[in-house]
Amino acid sequence: MIKKSFLALTISATYFVQAQDVSTIRNTSEVYSNSWLPGSAKYNAMAGSMGALGGDVSVLNSNPAGVGVYIASEFSGTLSVDSNKNSTSFNGSSIDYNVKDTDLGNVGGVAAFRIDGNSNWKFVNVGVNYSNKSIEDYSETPGNAAVAFDIYDMDNQLVDNIRFDGHAYNRYGHLSNMSVGVGANYDHRVYVGAGLNFHTAAIDQYDTAAFSSAANNNVGAEVYNKQYTPFSEASTGFSATIGAIAKVSPQFRVGAALETPTWWNIARVYREYDNPHDGTYNEDRNLATPVKATVSAAFVPSKNFALNVDYSLGLSKPKYKVYGDAETELNNFFSDHSANISEVRAGAEYRLQGLRLRAGYAYAMNAFDSMELSAFNNQGTAATTGFDKLFSGDRSIIGAGIGYDFKSFFIDAAYQNLTSEYQSPFLAGSQAQNTGYFSDNYIVDTNSAVVSNVKNVRNTFSLTLGWKF
Repeated sequence: MIKKSFLALTISATYFVQAQDVSTIRNTSEVYSNSWLPGSAKYNAMAGSMGALGGDVSVLNSNPAGVGVYIASEFSGTLSVDSNKNSTSFNGSSIDYNVKDTDLGNVGGVAAFRIDGNSNWKFVNVGVNYSNKSIEDYSETPGNAAVAFDIYDMDNQLVDNIRFDGHAYNRYGHLSNMSVGVGANYDHRVYVGAGLNFHTAAIDQYDTAAFSSAANNNVGAEVYNKQYTPFSEASTGFSATIGAIAKVSPQFRVGAALETPTWWNIARVYREYDNPHDGTYNEDRNLATPVKATVSAAFVPSKNFALNVDYSLGLSKPKYKVYGDAETELNNFFSDHSANISEVRAGAEYRLQGLRLRAGYAYAMNAFDSMELSAFNNQGTAATTGFDKLFSGDRSIIGAGIGYDFKSFFIDAAYQNLTSEYQSPFLAGSQAQNTGYFSDNYIVDTNSAVVSNVKNVRNTFSLTLGWKF
C-alpha cells in the first residue's frame, strides 16, 4: 500500500474554511437557526403570513396570540408531499438530483373556552401544533481534471498525481417542532398569547470528494472523506414566544411577537482519521440561535377578503457554548460574517360562501455577508475571489391554495414553491489542523476551495382535513 502523504499549498485562504467542515456552518444557519417549517395547507398557501390574522393553529409558529382569535374548537391534520431538487454546476457542467418525501407535515388543534358573565375577557384558548419536514439534501458537483495535485512521500519524492473527479454533500434527516400555546380574547379587540416550542432534529451528514490517480491511469476514482465526517447529530431545542394582536379599526389589525433563542443541545457522533488511528468519537454542543421579532399588519375590508403582511428580523446571531477551539472558530465566523435574519411574508384569502382561495409570497434575505475566499477557477488556478452567496442565498416562496368549509369540517389544498441559489465551497483543509480529505492512500490538504453554484427548488403539495366542534 502506498504510504499516506500530505499535500500542502501555500496559497492563503479564509481560516474557517480550512479549519471547519463547511456543512456544520450551513446546518447551523439552515437547519437550526432559520428553517422554514410547514403548517396547515392554509398556512402554506399564504406563505406563513397570518401574524395579525390568526385563526389557524399553525400561527403558533409565528404569533401565539392568533390562537385567541378562535371562537370554536378545531382539529386538523396535513399530509405533505415534497420534491427537493438541487442543480449543481461547476466548470460548465451541471448535475441534477431530486429527493422526494411524503410526511405527516402538520397536525394540530385548538380548544376554545368561552368565558361567561360580564367580563371583557371573552375566550381563553389552548392550542397544540406539530410541524415536521424532511431535511434530506443531496448536492453533487461535477469534476474538473484541471484541478489536480502532485502527491509526495515523506522523503519528498513524487509518487502520484491525482485529479478532481467530483464532490458530494449528502444529508439525511428530519426537523420537527411541537408548540403549545395559550391565547386570550379581550373584548374581541385585543388578543394576547404565549407559547412554548419544543424542537427536535436528526441529521446524518456526509462530505466526500472523488479523485482519480495517474498511477492507476486515471481509471476509476477513489472516494475521500472530509475530516470529522460522516457525522450524526441528535438534537433537542427549546424556545418561548409571546405575542399580541390588536384591532385598530374594524378593517385594520396589527400584531407583534417575540421569540427567544432556541437553546439546542446537540449530541454528535463523528469520524476522525489518522489521529493517530482512525476512530469514532462523540461530543456535545450547545447552540443558541438568534432572538426573532415579528411585526404584522392585516387589512380585512369585509368578511370575504383578508390581506396580511409579516416582517421578521433576527436580533442576534448564532452562538455556540465554548468547549474548545472549534466553538471559538464558529462563533468568530458567525460574529464576523453572518447577517441578521430578515424575512417578509404576504398572504391573502378570498371567501365566496364556503369556497376559499388563497395566495402568498415570502422573501428571506441571505444569512451571510459577502466574503472573499481562495478558490480554484475552471483552469485549476487558485486566486482570492469574492462571493456574495457563500453557504446560502436569498430564499423566495410562492404559495397558492384552495379550500372549502363545510361548517362542521373543512378541506384545504395548497401548492408551495421555494427557490434559492447559493455558492457551495468544499475541498479546503489545513495540514496543521489535520482537517483535509482522507482516503486509504492519500491525504489532500489544500488551502483553496472549489466553489460550485447550487440552485435549490422545493415543491410541496399539502392537503389538510379539519373538524370544528
